[in-house]
Amino acid sequence: MEHRPGERGDAVGRATAERFGLRYAGLRRSALRLEWRIARFEIMSIAENLADILARIEAARKTAIKPAPVTHLVAVSKTVPQSGIREALAAGQRLFGENRVQEAQAKFPPLKAEFPDLELHLIGPLQTNKVKGAVALFDCIETLDRSNLAEALAAERDKAGRCPRLFLQVNTGEEPQKAGVLPGEAAVLIAHVRQLELPLDGLMCIPPLEDDAAPHFAFLAKLARDHGLSNLSMGMSGDFELAVKFGATHVRVGTAIFGARQSMTI
Repeated sequence: MEHRPGERGDAVGRATAERFGLRYAGLRRSALRLEWRIARFEIMSIAENLADILARIEAARKTAIKPAPVTHLVAVSKTVPQSGIREALAAGQRLFGENRVQEAQAKFPPLKAEFPDLELHLIGPLQTNKVKGAVALFDCIETLDRSNLAEALAAERDKAGRCPRLFLQVNTGEEPQKAGVLPGEAAVLIAHVRQLELPLDGLMCIPPLEDDAAPHFAFLAKLARDHGLSNLSMGMSGDFELAVKFGATHVRVGTAIFGARQSMTI
């Protein structure tokens, strides 16, 4: 999910912080500000939107106490046709995120052949029967969240002789409808992935719609430190500047670059 403007006030933020044992700092998103920005992005060009997002990332880094050494922008191109992706490529963007293996397979092979420095991340749930295609196409899979998926990735690595970099997706809100390993089970899964000698490179999260995102970002950053992981994929169109301040190395932005999602035509 990309657009997360919902708020339920300080009570929700404090409750979320208490669940993680963190201090609530009163940081909240503004729904009206986000909706205004989204409307503005839809009348700007993709190149202009990219420039705006990159400038805002840099501004957030300057005000952060301890930002990551580098903050990468993942342009989320779900349902965006090749023409829109090409506009972003022409503007210099090289890092993209896709939610579905099949959609990415329909769009990106010719683009990757034409742009050898293009980097593609899978940011949607991965089924084990899609592992072969995902390993062949993606440079990074951000949604590893269970042991049988780790084992399937290890088996495909042994067959194909390659494996994308992997991020563990953590369901920080413990939402039953959402993918991601539960926070209390993350350490066991991290150990299992490392035992399989898979290239685990970082953590990813998508906080609940109604929660303040700050405690979730703080929790993920602490979990990464505790396990010696250097990359954090967190923050989307509505809260990426906040994520930058909590040390995000990757922010995933789609609507604010490409506009509202539409039915895809290649």
